[in-house]
Amino acid sequence: MQRLAPSLRQDNVSLDLISLIKTILAATKEISFRVSQAHLSGLMGSTLDENIQGEVQKKLDVVANQLLKDVLLESGFVKAISSEEEDNSVAGDEDGKFLVSFDPLDGSSNIDINSLIGTIFSIHEALPGVEAGDPAQFKQAGTKQVCAGYVLYGPSTMLVMTTGNGTHMYVLDRTHGGYLLVERNLQIPEETQEFAINMSNQRFWQAPMQNYINDLLAGKEGPREKNFNMRWIAAMVGDVHRVLNRGGIFTYPKDTKDPSKAGKLRLMYEANPMSFLVEQAGGLSVTSTGRIMEIEPTDVHQRVEVILGSKNEVEKCLSYYS
Repeated sequence: MQRLAPSLRQDNVSLDLISLIKTILAATKEISFRVSQAHLSGLMGSTLDENIQGEVQKKLDVVANQLLKDVLLESGFVKAISSEEEDNSVAGDEDGKFLVSFDPLDGSSNIDINSLIGTIFSIHEALPGVEAGDPAQFKQAGTKQVCAGYVLYGPSTMLVMTTGNGTHMYVLDRTHGGYLLVERNLQIPEETQEFAINMSNQRFWQAPMQNYINDLLAGKEGPREKNFNMRWIAAMVGDVHRVLNRGGIFTYPKDTKDPSKAGKLRLMYEANPMSFLVEQAGGLSVTSTGRIMEIEPTDVHQRVEVILGSKNEVEKCLSYYS
């Protein structure tokens, strides 16, 4: 099996970007270990603090964030970082070539039940002439990402990543401590009979999403004339990983639960990197009004609605908004 660096060189990735990716992955190896030992080392449960999102932080959230923050800011490759767990972007090296946005531990509500969680990251090139501490560095559309990926901490620790030359899957080989390529160019099936959505919010959805999901639930006797299965892991990394491997549609739609928020998921830490991965695998990733990666960010913690997955099913979902 091919190791990480040779597989990236095969995709003509620059040495500087390869070095940055390896830096991120060094932190994920340590996070993977900390996750596996959490019950034994007092890292279960929540802190007494809330992050900038107003969400109570898990102890592992704080640990994972600090690990990534430390290795990135010490690397010399990074001009600035932004994290779901930080109030604002954090300046790094003024001569750094890259920006990194990350969700250090997606799905942290699953920690206490030993279910799927993961780290999501996105890399942009730093803007010349803009200081490291200026949040304007991060006001770049997802189309300008040079790399995106996630590390899934499950029965095996898996990396799924793209640098714009397809979406590839790696597994952490603990015998030598490196990520090995197990599948190149993942392709999402265009057709599907699986959907993932948080049904507890159904009463808050807009009418088009209500109608779409009702038609799926009607099954073979309904207008879609086929039965659908619902899958919900409550961690975006897990639900998107399933979509990438066997197809499906994942959506966290806009709703009326909190009118001040355009959606549940964060554009820079979740929606953009996952969109890059999905599009490189032949799928679609959109809001009800357009392509996610074309959104021009206005804030590092901006939220957005998400509809992604198998091409034909995403298009069918969008037709309900027409």
